[in-house]
Amino acid sequence: MECTVSTMGCSASADYNKRKYNEAAVKASALIQRWYRCKRAQLEIRRRYSLTIFESVEYADEQEQTQLSNFFTFMLEHCVHRGEAARTSTSSLVSPGTDSYVIEYEKINVPDSYRGPRLSFPLNIAQAKALLNALKDRQLLHARYVLQLLHETRRVLKEKPNITHVSVSYFKEITICGDLHGNLDDLLLVFHKNGLPSETNPYVFNGDFVDRGKNSMEILIILFVFLLLYPNDFHLNRGNHEDYVLNMKYGFSKEVLKKYKDHGKIILYHLQDIFSWLPLATLVNNKVLIVHGGISDTTDLDSLNLIERNKLKTLMRLPKADKKNQGKIQGNSPGFPELFRSSSHPEISEKERKQVLDILWSDPNKQHGCTLNQRRGGGCYFGPDTTDQLLKRYNLKMLIRSHEFKLDGYDLTHDGKVITIFSASNYYEEGSNRGAYIRMNPDLVPHFIQYQVCTCTDKRKNWERVKTIEQSALQVLKERMFVHKRQLMDTFAKYDSSSTGKISISDWATVMESVLQLQLPWRTLKSRLVKTYPDGQVDYMSCFYYMDTARPMHQVQPTLVETLCKYRRDLKVIFNIVDEDQSGLISPDEFRKMWKIFSSYLGVHSHDEAIDRLAQSIDYNKDGYIDFNEFLGAFHVVHKLENKAA
Repeated sequence: MECTVSTMGCSASADYNKRKYNEAAVKASALIQRWYRCKRAQLEIRRRYSLTIFESVEYADEQEQTQLSNFFTFMLEHCVHRGEAARTSTSSLVSPGTDSYVIEYEKINVPDSYRGPRLSFPLNIAQAKALLNALKDRQLLHARYVLQLLHETRRVLKEKPNITHVSVSYFKEITICGDLHGNLDDLLLVFHKNGLPSETNPYVFNGDFVDRGKNSMEILIILFVFLLLYPNDFHLNRGNHEDYVLNMKYGFSKEVLKKYKDHGKIILYHLQDIFSWLPLATLVNNKVLIVHGGISDTTDLDSLNLIERNKLKTLMRLPKADKKNQGKIQGNSPGFPELFRSSSHPEISEKERKQVLDILWSDPNKQHGCTLNQRRGGGCYFGPDTTDQLLKRYNLKMLIRSHEFKLDGYDLTHDGKVITIFSASNYYEEGSNRGAYIRMNPDLVPHFIQYQVCTCTDKRKNWERVKTIEQSALQVLKERMFVHKRQLMDTFAKYDSSSTGKISISDWATVMESVLQLQLPWRTLKSRLVKTYPDGQVDYMSCFYYMDTARPMHQVQPTLVETLCKYRRDLKVIFNIVDEDQSGLISPDEFRKMWKIFSSYLGVHSHDEAIDRLAQSIDYNKDGYIDFNEFLGAFHVVHKLENKAA
């Protein structure tokens, strides 16, 4: 009995201990799960606000488009090259006659030493596959073939209507791709996953093929080749970046000039013309409208189809060239002599221009109505009611558009009636987003296929990827803060009447938004940008504690340095216009002259001695010239120390 009782007691004790162990294990597991979910949520918050920073700064940059285009006109009128070089730099490649576009590409010799891809027209699929492999290996197509390809592409595009009508069947689904922005690897991956274009595998590419990425020219070459192979089954819509003014600011012009030094200017001139011939929209089975940006409450497809689209070389507001200035613009414009040549056609009406502007620049909005798209500086925000009105008017099922970065590569709004498709993965930073494309059959039900080009993303942990994205986003934001430093400090001072160096969190957030106008969650970003005191006050000067320019410029007027940082990209564009031989070099006198013209236009007042000190601080080569691109590249914000506030 005693033994039995003893045994029972041991068993009860063991069961009790087991239950306690299990309860502790469950609690520990719950704590671990809670911690894990919390960390995942924190990482997701960091990733999302980082992407919001990128997007907000990008849109703020686009708002300056009008100022940029006006300045180009100002440059053409006040900084005209007086020599004959600009007038004759491309004339040898353009045949005289009624159609100045006819290129004597046959006069361009392809040397025997050239080992890149070769094209012969008419093209065949074998050549297209060989070209794909060559461009994948980063080989460069010779300028002779590029010019011939552009000539043939223009011929095909001229036959296209403004709105292309396509049909699909159960044996012929269609693929719709969004923005690529020079990301060649994304295009190659789409073709790998989805198959090459053919008569049974049609495609629609919905604009923004160029700018920002490094391989815009290669993307255009591939798209144009397949357009020539399958003109009835391969369709291209124009995007807002198929515009030569934007190309000069966002990198495509520079890419072409760098890759095709001898013939870059004439290639850009012809691309300007080709972009104007790109169709404006695609209609699938008369039920699905595909445009790059969106619509407005005045969008009229019938009117849109009648516009002479080739007259719109750019949607930026460039004033008409009067007789007094027409000769300057046509014959003597520096750097891009043919690029600014006035059209032989009169300008289209403002009403027609707005029709095109709205479909290339607009974005959907949750609120009803149609309002000015102030974030971008062009187009409108259109609400679900505007979408319903257009779909009902033309008996459509849905609208497919691109134009906007999307984390997952696609997004549905207005009860699924508006679909955004974005095909550039890793758009802001590697790991920042997926790309996607749409497959659509006759049922017109969209099927989304996502992807992401991975070089090292899949080798890093999630927190490492988020950290990289966040650091890059904060760098972009801090650069914008630095270039508005003077304005921020003046506004902070208004909230700090006692000059304590401290203001409330609410006041700090108000100042940041009022000056930078980025619509960011400033309270969330506070810990990453500024130091706070135990009483909750903000040390607003700590915004700038760990910022400086890459090149120490202590001897130069601070406002001048800030201006250089702010307009660094625009100055690069101006220099590329002035730099006739694309040598990348400029004399000190040319630098002073260009800066004075630029500063006088913007109303930036700098003393001559400050400009002289700046010029003297520049490193010259042995011939006394400045590598201007390298010089401007030094004007970006760097972190002098680890930001302890972060």
